[in-house]
Amino acid sequence: MKNAILIHGLQDRGEYYDASMPPPGVDHWFSWLKKQLLVKDIYAENPTIYRTFQATYEQFKDTVERSLKIDEETILVGHSFGGGFLVRWLSENKDKKVGKVVLVAPWLNPDNNPMLETRDFFDFEIDPKIAERTSGLVVFNSNDDVKSIHKSVEMIREAVDGIVVKEFKGFGHFCYENMKTHEFPELLDEVLS
Repeated sequence: MKNAILIHGLQDRGEYYDASMPPPGVDHWFSWLKKQLLVKDIYAENPTIYRTFQATYEQFKDTVERSLKIDEETILVGHSFGGGFLVRWLSENKDKKVGKVVLVAPWLNPDNNPMLETRDFFDFEIDPKIAERTSGLVVFNSNDDVKSIHKSVEMIREAVDGIVVKEFKGFGHFCYENMKTHEFPELLDEVLS
């Protein structure tokens, strides 16, 4: 049975503890995408990573792997930090085959941001063969996102064989604040293609 796991990015400490903000993984377009997949009979989970601002790789990995059985029928979507997590997870799980993978503005901390509480999260080598173990690996990048995202996308593009990078204009970091909508039909179309 086809299923999907939608992996959110970081919330800083202030955002995480702000009771007026939605929890990570239900903001931006996550809830909309989950509903669209459900009505297409694709079971979808969008797990919330506890205290994401200081989460370790092992914590992300355990939370994601507990969500659903990950196999060749599993669609994986990662946004920002979640996209970077998927690059590491796929690089370190060479025996795992998955379905479609879409990395939306993936971030790998290319500038070694000293403010990041999870600095060692991206201490790994990108496996150039990760796309071969998917039914398609696509990266979404917007021309007006921040430099560290563009650097991360370039790192992935240079390291991984067989990926497709789709360039967007004016989508920012693919957040509600940039897109002014919770709907993301371009992502839905890509996931379903």
